[in-house]
Amino acid sequence: MSVSIIAIDAMGGDFGPHCIVPASICCLAEFPSLHLVLVGQSSVLEPLIARHPGVDRARLRVEQAAEVITMDERPAQALRGKPDSSMRVSLELLRNGAVHACVSAGNTGALMALSRYVLKTLPGIDRPAMVTAIPTQSGFCHLLDLGANVDCSAEHLHQFAVMGSVTAEVLGMTRPRVALLNVGTEDIKGNQQVKLAASLLQQASGLNYIGFVEGDGLYRGEADVVVCDGFVGNIVLKSSEGLASMIAARIDALFKSSFTARVVGLLALPLLRRLQGELAPAQHNGASFVGLQGIVVKSHGSAGPEGFKSAIRRALREIEENLPQRLHGRLSEHLL
Repeated sequence: MSVSIIAIDAMGGDFGPHCIVPASICCLAEFPSLHLVLVGQSSVLEPLIARHPGVDRARLRVEQAAEVITMDERPAQALRGKPDSSMRVSLELLRNGAVHACVSAGNTGALMALSRYVLKTLPGIDRPAMVTAIPTQSGFCHLLDLGANVDCSAEHLHQFAVMGSVTAEVLGMTRPRVALLNVGTEDIKGNQQVKLAASLLQQASGLNYIGFVEGDGLYRGEADVVVCDGFVGNIVLKSSEGLASMIAARIDALFKSSFTARVVGLLALPLLRRLQGELAPAQHNGASFVGLQGIVVKSHGSAGPEGFKSAIRRALREIEENLPQRLHGRLSEHLL
């Protein structure tokens, strides 16, 4: 059984180490081959670890980093002004080969800037993109970009499409259907950026490009990979998470509204729990920064322990699939 070592930016996110430390320790119990490096202020982390006396310290260590990048900090300040931040030290451990992946719930813009600076992008890639799998009627769809690149050119969207397609293939899909998210499916619809990207993708060899898809088509499972800029993608993702939470709350309130509703709810409980598990945002937390020379997974900043555990699981799978190396090999066929 091969060992997987992951650096955890333990100071990032809305809840910081009070959420991240227990989530990390739970993952150690779940995966015997997992080793973790918690990066951050040891004076804060060690007392939190001490609350779990049964933890295997041979598989968990703390790497001191004195500085913390706040959630509202400008990327330029994080890049130039905090060389000893927990986020940067985590990425440097990955660059130096001390760990196999990095997981952070911290500032997305700072993580993007630091990842590009410390790790560099794969040949042929201008910008990394954030991608995650979202549930659809027929399974899952890989959506990118989710917020790393708010302003994108047609060429960037072309690169995102290639990276998304290759990532989907590496994770088990055969000839994934690739589409551009648009306001309509007709060729005349959309802004100039999307139309130019469509022209590039129509000429791309090796891609199963199927054209435009609208927002409702995304959830119907009309495509396996859906591409958009980070501004649109982040809104789609946050709206999806909010909708899933709202539906779950409304169903729960409905089944508590009367005695008859409670009885019906008890009968439907197994199916409702299964549906809740499939759609719960925490179960799908963790977006990959594809296009980097290393595995970086971004957890939602407001994720709780269950959500952060999902991000660690995603990093583990990408280690097992050797994603950056396989992505590099396939990208050379499409972009170089």
